[in-house]
Amino acid sequence: MALSSSSEELILVNREPSGVAFVTINRPRLLNSLTRPMMVDMARAFKSLDADDSVRVIVITGSGRAFCSGVDLTAAEEVFKGDVKDVEIDPVVQMERCRKPIVGAIGGFAVTAGFEIALACDILVAVKGTKFIDTHARFGIFPSWGLSQKLSRIIGANRAREVSLTAMPVTAEQAERWGFVNHVVEGSELLKKAREVAEAIIKNNQDLVMRYKSVINDGLKLDLGHALALEKVG
Repeated sequence: MALSSSSEELILVNREPSGVAFVTINRPRLLNSLTRPMMVDMARAFKSLDADDSVRVIVITGSGRAFCSGVDLTAAEEVFKGDVKDVEIDPVVQMERCRKPIVGAIGGFAVTAGFEIALACDILVAVKGTKFIDTHARFGIFPSWGLSQKLSRIIGANRAREVSLTAMPVTAEQAERWGFVNHVVEGSELLKKAREVAEAIIKNNQDLVMRYKSVINDGLKLDLGHALALEKVG
């Protein structure tokens, strides 16, 4: 599935008969760094997959040595020009709006924007030694895809401060201990494990899976009392 002629080979979408769809960031020569057309295509891909009743679970991964090394800084002006808050072409917003569970299959590096895309996933599988790095402070770019708020809610404020203020890498193994990564595997097992998780989800009631995902994610934005009330109306 090619979503635009300008980046038709850079964001790949593959729907399988099983109900699993794969979104692959496919710019391995440049460590899957993102250009604006790629971001637009990724947003459109998730919106399309969310609307496709044949798709039950989405797996997002990257080709080659990296999951995503962030925004292509040589194209940063293009990335940030215009209406950067247009939610229709914002991949992280579309991932957050997606009703289907999203499994991140992360290998190599997930840097800054790549880190934020990983944070937008519901479940993470990572290759041993994978590094998650937040370089916002290093390059003087303020986060806009939620890293400053989401990470602290998962790993705790003190750890999140250290990760972001020092730009230190967090390995997959450390991320698993901190509750950010669900499974750490050998490189050869990455997509196998992601598919295994996806297929386990598919075995369950699809409507309740989507509602359950929604109530968990919505509840994280609330205090416990209001979050518990979501079960009463779910």
